[in-house]
Amino acid sequence: MVKTQVSVEEYFEELSQSELKLEFINGEIVAMAGAQPAHNIAVTNLIIAFGDCIKKHGCLIMNSDQLVNIIAAGIYTFPDIVIVCDKPYYEKSPNGLDALLNPNIIIEVLSDSTELYDRSEKFEAYQKIESLKEYVLVSSKKKKIEVFKRNSTETWMHYMAKEGKITIGDCEIDLDAVYDRVEFA
Repeated sequence: MVKTQVSVEEYFEELSQSELKLEFINGEIVAMAGAQPAHNIAVTNLIIAFGDCIKKHGCLIMNSDQLVNIIAAGIYTFPDIVIVCDKPYYEKSPNGLDALLNPNIIIEVLSDSTELYDRSEKFEAYQKIESLKEYVLVSSKKKKIEVFKRNSTETWMHYMAKEGKITIGDCEIDLDAVYDRVEFA
């Protein structure tokens, strides 16, 4: 008999011994695949584009090595970029990575294998994080950034840019800078 469901403790035990990034989704461990150059370049360019603005506003920006716990959804995940402007709070793990509990902005760079999940189930899970104010999807196939902002009525407003600049958090991001040297397939 094959065991498909694991506990959080088993997940962290496996994560601590793995050379791969492993996500925990509703009792199942899912290995994360590597990314294409366009994806990686866009992530790096985004972090650079946010640089001074993030510091000026007292926020932290973290790369895809930061584990995030979506408590209400039973998911541990590694977003491409996480921004925290409040004091960060972590779930401490005795044998794994500390998981961030209160991200304010989550950015995912889309790929063929993740786009549907990032737009649907993952976005639904992220909406359960009370501290989350913005969810950003960045295309790796064409110049396009989408921002979903939570407003005071708990609805999400959608903004999109294909050229020029887009506001993410308190920062204005230039799409040309994000897509500098990105070669679309």
